[in-house]
Amino acid sequence: MDHSYSNTKPHQKGKHLKLNDRTTIQELHSKGYSNRAIARELNCSPSTVGYELKRGTVSVYRYKAVEGQSTYELHRSECGRKSWSLDACVGYALAKGIFQKDQVVSTKTLYNYVDLGLMDIKNGDLPEKVKRNTKTRRARVNKRILGRSIDERSPRIESRKDFGHWECDLVLGHKTKDDDVLLTLCERKTRQFFMIKIEDKTSASVMKAFDKLREYYGSKWNQIFKSITTDNGSEFADLSDLEQVSKTLVYYAHPYTSCDKGSVERHNGLIRRYIPKGDRMDKYRVEDIAKIEVWCNSLPRKILNYKIPEEYFDTELDRIYRRR
Repeated sequence: MDHSYSNTKPHQKGKHLKLNDRTTIQELHSKGYSNRAIARELNCSPSTVGYELKRGTVSVYRYKAVEGQSTYELHRSECGRKSWSLDACVGYALAKGIFQKDQVVSTKTLYNYVDLGLMDIKNGDLPEKVKRNTKTRRARVNKRILGRSIDERSPRIESRKDFGHWECDLVLGHKTKDDDVLLTLCERKTRQFFMIKIEDKTSASVMKAFDKLREYYGSKWNQIFKSITTDNGSEFADLSDLEQVSKTLVYYAHPYTSCDKGSVERHNGLIRRYIPKGDRMDKYRVEDIAKIEVWCNSLPRKILNYKIPEEYFDTELDRIYRRR
């Protein structure tokens, strides 16, 4: 095919179109090429070309790559639900006395309204509703021994009755070594969530962040961080060193068993409503990360009887700091 358009990198099938792909579509479409011919050139589906032409057409038979790109970016910015769930709205309103029980319909009724199309929202606007399913729990043999196994963890930690037991994980941005990473921590009783931006996915960066946390909480560290449960990634290989300098116990989950630290995994999913997978983490400022963290910690939780994690966490801290 003889043409003069510029497309330095070929489109990868299954990936979103980029501006240079849209420029190719604009030039070939203006020359009268069919959707199928353009799709062959871009290595994508003819349907993808058809949808893109519809998205970026500014007048009859006139497609503009810039217009298509702008529309795409607008739709991406609106992806993900950043408001409360229906259950959180109902539960919080009742818990705070904003409405009485006879003044509101039940959570189940609201979700039924969504299914029946009686509300302005759809199931697609409720990501947790459509993605949840039950899975069989499997405990695999841990071949990599970094420290104390989760099998040694006290049943009281599992019950979430005591404050000060945390789960830990990393959230990656772009899959390159030169991007920032988020170290995430979730307290099991209160569901308080910390998001700490670190330089890279190395054990040195992880331990540097924990050193700063220990310095911040000072003499109260042992009461606030009684235990930490994490996975067997190499980035947490040195985390058990905390046991040498404090009373914190570090437990390592079973391999390929994310449910061993389900609280932090659940909160990592909340982050993706603001930071989509594949986005570079270094383009988000510390202020941006802080806003996401505040939103997570101000979301009423059914499992906490619709308490807000931040308020619950502060109550526990007050008890610690009042002790002598």
